[in-house]
Amino acid sequence: MVVKKKTARVEAVVLDEDKLHQLIASLSVGGGEDGVRQLAQTLQSCLELTEPVQQIQLVQKAGSQLEALSEEQPDGALLDACLHTLSLVYTSLQAKNPLRRAIASALASVPVWLQERAVNRLSACVSDCLSDPAADRYPHVVDSVAACLDGFALGERCVNKLLPEVLQFLHKGLSEYLHQNSGLAGRHIAQAQLMQSCLAAVKTSMLVIQRSQEAVSAALEAEQSHCELEDTLSSLLGSYIHILTDEEFIQSVQSTAGMAVVLLIRSVIGCGDEVASVVCSLLRSSAQGLDSAPQWLKQRCEGLCTSGRPPGVSLYLCHGALAMLSWKGALPGPQWEQLLLLVPDTLLDLDVSIKESSTAMVVARVLTLWSSAALDCLQGKNQPCPPRLQQSLSGGSELQQHLLEHIYSHWEHPLDGVRHQTRSLFRNLLLLHQHTDPSASDPTQDSYVTELTQSLLGLEWHMRGKYGSLGCLVELYGARYLLNIQPQLPSCLLGLMGDQTLAPYASDLLERLFVSHRAQLAGEATEDWMEPWHRTWVTPLLQVLCRARLDQTTYILDYFLPKLLRCSPSSLAHMVQALQDRPPCSAGPSGSRGALGALMTCLRAARAQGVVPSSEEGLWGGLVPLSLLQQALVHKHDQVRMDALGLVCESHRSTEVVTSQEMDLIRHFLPPNLNSQSPGVRQQTVSLLKKLLCRMKDSTLLLQKRLIQERDQEQRDRDQQTLHLYKEFLRWVCVRLLEVLLPGASFSKCLMSLHLLCVLGQLFTFSTGPDVFALGEVVTSDHAQNVLYCVASNFLEVKQLASTLLRQLPPSAVGLQDQERMCGVLRAALDLSTSTRPFDSVSAAHLLNLLLHQPHLSQTLLHCAREQGLDFQPPSPPPQPSGAVTLELNTLAVQFLLHCLQLEVSKAESSLLQAAASSPLYGRAHCITAVLQHLNTESLSRTEQWRCLVSELIAVCYRMSDVVSPVVQSSSPEGLIPMDTDSETSAGLQRILQEIQPRDTNDFFTSARELDTHPGDTQTQTTHTPSLDTGGEGYRVTAQMVLVCCWRSMKEVAMLLGQLCQSLPLHYTNGSSHTHTGLITEAQVEGVGLYFRQQLLQSRHRGAFELAYVGFVRLTDMLCRSGSQGLQQLPARWLSEVLEEVKSSDPSSKLCATRRSAGIPFYIQALLSSEPKSSSCSLLKMTMRELIALAMPSANRNTDCSTVPQVHALNILRALYRDTRLGENIIPFVSDGLQAAVLGFTSPVWAVRNSSTLLFSTLITRIFGVKRGKDEHSKKNRMTGREFFTRFPALYPFLLNQLEEAAATVESDSGQVKLHPSLFLLLLVLSRLYPSPMDGSSSPLGLAPFMPFIIRCGRSAVYRTREMAARALVPFVLVTQVPPTVHALLQELPSEPGPRIQHNHIHGTLLQVLFLLRSYQTDSHRPLPAGNGISEALRQRMWLASRQNSCVVTRGAFLDVLVCLCGPKISLLDDSDVGHLRQEALSVLVASDLVTSDASSSTLGPGSTQYLLSLARVALSASVEIPELWGGARLTSQLLQSLLRCPQYEVRELALEGVLRRLQEEEEEEEEERRPQWLDETTLSNLTSLALHERHPQCLAKVLTVLSVLSSSGELQWRDGVKILSQEEVLLHLLALAHNSAHSVELHCAALTLVSQLMVQMVNSNAQGASAEACSAQWGALLCSCCSEEQPMEVKLAAAKVLVDCAASVLSSPHLPLGLSTTVSLWRSLFTLLQDEDEEVRDSASDFICKVPAPLLGTDVAAVSVCPPVALHSGVGLLCRLFELWGQEPAGVLALTEWLLGEEEEGDDEAVADEASSLDEEDFLFEKGDLNLWAEPVQWVKLLHGHLDSLILTFKQTQVSGISEPDQLHQIRTLSTRARAKALGSQQALDSLPALPQFSCTMEHARLVLRSQRAALALEVLERLR
Repeated sequence: MVVKKKTARVEAVVLDEDKLHQLIASLSVGGGEDGVRQLAQTLQSCLELTEPVQQIQLVQKAGSQLEALSEEQPDGALLDACLHTLSLVYTSLQAKNPLRRAIASALASVPVWLQERAVNRLSACVSDCLSDPAADRYPHVVDSVAACLDGFALGERCVNKLLPEVLQFLHKGLSEYLHQNSGLAGRHIAQAQLMQSCLAAVKTSMLVIQRSQEAVSAALEAEQSHCELEDTLSSLLGSYIHILTDEEFIQSVQSTAGMAVVLLIRSVIGCGDEVASVVCSLLRSSAQGLDSAPQWLKQRCEGLCTSGRPPGVSLYLCHGALAMLSWKGALPGPQWEQLLLLVPDTLLDLDVSIKESSTAMVVARVLTLWSSAALDCLQGKNQPCPPRLQQSLSGGSELQQHLLEHIYSHWEHPLDGVRHQTRSLFRNLLLLHQHTDPSASDPTQDSYVTELTQSLLGLEWHMRGKYGSLGCLVELYGARYLLNIQPQLPSCLLGLMGDQTLAPYASDLLERLFVSHRAQLAGEATEDWMEPWHRTWVTPLLQVLCRARLDQTTYILDYFLPKLLRCSPSSLAHMVQALQDRPPCSAGPSGSRGALGALMTCLRAARAQGVVPSSEEGLWGGLVPLSLLQQALVHKHDQVRMDALGLVCESHRSTEVVTSQEMDLIRHFLPPNLNSQSPGVRQQTVSLLKKLLCRMKDSTLLLQKRLIQERDQEQRDRDQQTLHLYKEFLRWVCVRLLEVLLPGASFSKCLMSLHLLCVLGQLFTFSTGPDVFALGEVVTSDHAQNVLYCVASNFLEVKQLASTLLRQLPPSAVGLQDQERMCGVLRAALDLSTSTRPFDSVSAAHLLNLLLHQPHLSQTLLHCAREQGLDFQPPSPPPQPSGAVTLELNTLAVQFLLHCLQLEVSKAESSLLQAAASSPLYGRAHCITAVLQHLNTESLSRTEQWRCLVSELIAVCYRMSDVVSPVVQSSSPEGLIPMDTDSETSAGLQRILQEIQPRDTNDFFTSARELDTHPGDTQTQTTHTPSLDTGGEGYRVTAQMVLVCCWRSMKEVAMLLGQLCQSLPLHYTNGSSHTHTGLITEAQVEGVGLYFRQQLLQSRHRGAFELAYVGFVRLTDMLCRSGSQGLQQLPARWLSEVLEEVKSSDPSSKLCATRRSAGIPFYIQALLSSEPKSSSCSLLKMTMRELIALAMPSANRNTDCSTVPQVHALNILRALYRDTRLGENIIPFVSDGLQAAVLGFTSPVWAVRNSSTLLFSTLITRIFGVKRGKDEHSKKNRMTGREFFTRFPALYPFLLNQLEEAAATVESDSGQVKLHPSLFLLLLVLSRLYPSPMDGSSSPLGLAPFMPFIIRCGRSAVYRTREMAARALVPFVLVTQVPPTVHALLQELPSEPGPRIQHNHIHGTLLQVLFLLRSYQTDSHRPLPAGNGISEALRQRMWLASRQNSCVVTRGAFLDVLVCLCGPKISLLDDSDVGHLRQEALSVLVASDLVTSDASSSTLGPGSTQYLLSLARVALSASVEIPELWGGARLTSQLLQSLLRCPQYEVRELALEGVLRRLQEEEEEEEEERRPQWLDETTLSNLTSLALHERHPQCLAKVLTVLSVLSSSGELQWRDGVKILSQEEVLLHLLALAHNSAHSVELHCAALTLVSQLMVQMVNSNAQGASAEACSAQWGALLCSCCSEEQPMEVKLAAAKVLVDCAASVLSSPHLPLGLSTTVSLWRSLFTLLQDEDEEVRDSASDFICKVPAPLLGTDVAAVSVCPPVALHSGVGLLCRLFELWGQEPAGVLALTEWLLGEEEEGDDEAVADEASSLDEEDFLFEKGDLNLWAEPVQWVKLLHGHLDSLILTFKQTQVSGISEPDQLHQIRTLSTRARAKALGSQQALDSLPALPQFSCTMEHARLVLRSQRAALALEVLERLR
């Protein structure tokens, strides 16, 4: 569909009656010459018309008639009348009306001799407008003046003629606006309109001054004395200055006023040096340079040079100077040069003082503007650039440095615009550098550029600014320059494409690089220049596509691949060739897409770009075999399937014909892919299929058009055939999708089918008429019924889609016209609306909305009302109602629901308990809201009825709220009602609820009373409280029911009131003007507002006030936009009232004082978010100032009573900082908020500290962003110190002072622990900063002053503080400063033991050293510089690791430092240093507690475990990880033995993890399998005996995992000490272990994996004997139990892996090594896993297809990984073939029949039937149905039945006699009996369900239908067997 551009609305001329008659009369004067008379007639008929388009045509005609007039036809009066008419109409038209443009064009075509007269007439009209307009006409007149100057020469002459008048008028208008603005506080809409008018007036005045430049100069020079024009200009300048200095004005107006000031000064003084001098003075805010200006101008300017002006003034003046003065070419004089250099200085000073993000945006834009102006100056041809300017602008100058620092601190700014501007500024700075030094064209010779490049490349890749800057370097110096410096750049950038936040930046840079590189290579014109290009760009891409995890490559497909193919379409062939050369089954690492997936990805991107044509032949575009595509469409990986589908569906041309092959591929794809659990995949599938269907639709239109025009019969036949194929395909899709919507279909399948059906309905419609496809014909009434029953689904999305689809299906199929059917559905809806299950009311609402469009609804309602004995009279319809009228009348049926609701509220008023159990109120209210949503309230005919209805609705809402609010507002709503069911508490419950009568006061909760036990109470209520009118049916009321009833009712009241206020037209009167008629009055709206206020300020139940908040937000939105002045001012009034209340609150206040202030923050949030973003945000600023003042601690607020306001203020601030709608407007207040939070921690009152904590965590998220990964300390959630302090300058002194204060309390020498409350917070904030390599030392906000205080905090007596101090120190030390800092810290440590040693100090220092070294390791990627002295310092202090040091914590910390330096293969130190250190470490290790354990060392005290773990890490490094580098080969075995035998389980676990890691690394490295040297016999023996005797579950699990890795590479000999165990003994031991280890998932999985490996080895070695059989039976049972639904996911994954591994040797072996029944039960387990709810489990199980021998698989399945539905289908088919292979068809048929019949349900069938008949839906409100939402028993049953059919057929063909074995005949009889009993039971249960059970008891109905179907199919199969 082509969307047309918006066209301006044409409106007819509107003049008042008198004027119109006068004009027509003046034009109808008789006589006169022909030409003029014709013109007059044309204009006369134009005025008489009311059709605007015709008026335009007539005006155009009048224009050509005017042009044709000659001087010989001067009919003075009539001609004047014509010109007057045109002028008058021109000035009376609204802005942007095309008619005005037409008149301007007509007047412009006046012949030369007439022009003067035309100007006079137009001037007279404009002058009339200017002379005395009413205030509300100002905008119109301003617009008319602007229109005269908009490309309309006559208009311009006219304005020049009236110049003084025009300027005076504009000044008068501006003064009026300035006056009005002061009285509009709180009225945002009016304020916004005023700002627009003001902006228009300032712009128009600028336009007038610009166009009348000569006239102004002439007038000022002509009259040397004081003249009128001077006064006018002076007053205008005064108005501009007022706007500039008044912060109530929005930025765009202030910015324009800044330009106007400079323009006016330029107009008065001229363009010489004087103007620059005056502007410089204004920027400096000094009056020195103003002498050259006239006196009046000087006076005005002095007014602007005051010291206290807002900082924004200089910003807007800078902008004005750059925009309004001409900088092209050479500068007029030295003052201009000074001005050019003053602007950036002024802007950079502002950089630190501004807080608002929007102002930061303006600063960034003006700086870029300045850099362009500076470039313009340098590019002047005529004369060379002044040396001072050249020096200041060249690279490396002080100014360039400051500007670069500005760039570095803003390139990560949260506003896109700021980041974009900094990039443009960076580019311009490079260009300035190039221009000031033209000689340095080669970047490698230019030291400034090379240094800049190196420092940019050295930055972290997560800094987004880096990409744009590198892009600028590529643009100016070419890609070669960067690739030579860093050849790994392409693969490095591709690696970053997995991160969603960085992908767009990385792909942009990549594109610049490869486009530039290609151009450079092509320019060299060598033979095969594409080869190096492919090597550089395509090869790494294919590597990543084949091997990386799928989620990391999504963005490559989205951002990078299309750009690459656009740049070089011919590369596709290279990609396809390279990918097809790889072996087809070479899947990459698990989780990657492999070569097939990569191929699909490339082809998809290419086809979408139009690089690949589609073709009819078997190869796609001649590139890919179809079988490959079919494999990809059912591939296991979602993304591969999506790419393959994208390849089929996406096309460059929207009218490309869909080929029959493509349709077949979709037929292949659709059935197995409908049931996808991943929302992303469902969304992509729908969107891709929608593209295909759109293509079908567009190409159908094309084909139909061709059929009409085409002459060639053959072509016509082909087109006709295509249309026929389309029809068949679409009908097939339709039927397939409708067929799957059976009861019991999974949620995901329903969702996908409904989505696709809705798309079909939108594009092709389900018509049954003579349409080309007539899809409606295939929709049967059964299909429509199934869609209708989807409305009862528990999933909201399914309900919505089903409702939408039902409106599209043919009405005949849906069948709601049938009175009886409609009555049934209506009854179901009304019943559901009183259900106690919350989601039923949503179903009811959807059903009612369906019925609203039916013409006979009111009659049916009347029928239902009579049945219920209600008095209801529906409105009578007119004779022939239209659709809209029917809808309105049907919506008035809300009266019926309202009537029911009123009755139910009355019931609830007498007994809330009964209401909660029988008819909770919320369902009806929800239905009313839903029904009203679909009504167009602007065009209602029966307004009186609606008004009454609205009043009644509001009244009933208040009544409902009164009934339920006592529960919701109680101090403990959840625990209000005892949950017990015994009769005494139930009676108590009854009595409590009688005490909370709706009209009762709230004192029940403040002063609790004892319940008196009525001793003589005869009528003791039992659990089943009989209700009054249900004929003795009992209810069980639980506390949950009452609570849900109450808070949901509150929710629905809020939604309904919000809906009424938001959607109904308002009835109001403004002043004495006319009344706007509407349905809801101002008083009602205000009443609703007060109701919400009460709810929000007094509710305690979070559900209740959150929902009241939703309603209240709707209300505040409406208040702002309403036309009523009174309502517009309500938010401001309510806000000031609530702030006053918060200020004066104490425990007796009405405000709800919970620890998070309950609804108060919500209330204030709603009021503030209604303020438009673009306004001056005065309410937000006022509120934040007041709240921050309250939140700051003060001396007189330390008691509980006086801290209530402080707690409220902190909680409200937290809500406001979290509110995304306040966006960047809240940023200026962040630093104050952080100060309040940190200081709040020092309060003695718990409530204040608690609220401060919450506020603090919110602010950390607001400043550093939402956590973007699991790593709490990742750099993505950090900021450079410069950026942080540039954005929040006030925090620099605050944090520094606080830290100094806190560090002073840390000294632990005295041994006393002093905890400074806010120290932890300070360290937390500081640890989120890091130094930028770009930080100049000149920065006033450097991080250096913080360092000594942080180092000092490491002495704290609190362990966690020392750790935080170490973490916080890292960011403050530049990478280059790490070695000296570490050395200095080590020097502080004592070199020998002594008496005055402070262990806290030692520990803190060691932690700081450790954290610094670790960060250096990750950031620097190079060793420490030589001569750093670190290893020397460590060796001198080796005593700290030995027993000489009595403190185990510091011993451990010292060892950790050693591990950091000695552990890695590539150390930070040089080899000799490391060698010495390792030797010393080994000697410490040998003498340590780990190796020589004596009795005294076993009780080491606190920290000993950490110490032993640190020792163990050293030992592991020496014995397992890199024994060859430690040179302790003789020790290896001894160390490992010590580790494995250590009494501490943590050490054993660590050792086993190390061994396992090393084994896995070696497995990946080495292809041939051999045992590593460090694993000698002793170690193996240690491991096996550990497996037999270990008691700790985690350690045991690790040992078993290690052994399973070892046994996979060859058989193990199991030793227990000296004894060698046999295979059977080991198996039995492990089986027992696996059976008894279900309590530990990890152990269970490890035992299962190992025992299965040994089992498979035993099967392969053909072990026979009774013990082997016993083992196999036990193992089979174990494995089956591990596959059941309720097992943890890890266990099921382990079981799946085992089943896949034994698929070839056990499951599909022709010899049945485990016997038939075990093998069949294992297959059953595999199928269970393939239907598991967890996607990972299903995917893992589906891999069995790859392991099965290929000959066994059918022709349709290739041995590649397929998706679970296909694997399930193939698996059952494979099992049937195996039955034939094993010669066990009869047993197979019986086994499958048993599966078909399903498990035996507990209890006999009578009990089941009985249970169904007394179905009271249990007493659960929230249905707990089957947990598996993915499996579909219905489809499983169909699948089994289909395969059983074919199996019986084969069996009967091969065997004549049939089944003869007595066992099997007996089994057939048993199964038949069971099946018959099941069929009977199900049928009886189904018969006992209520009418339309699909709605009232959906789950139960689906379950019974399935049982019945299973029984019927099983009986049919058994019948065939007999």
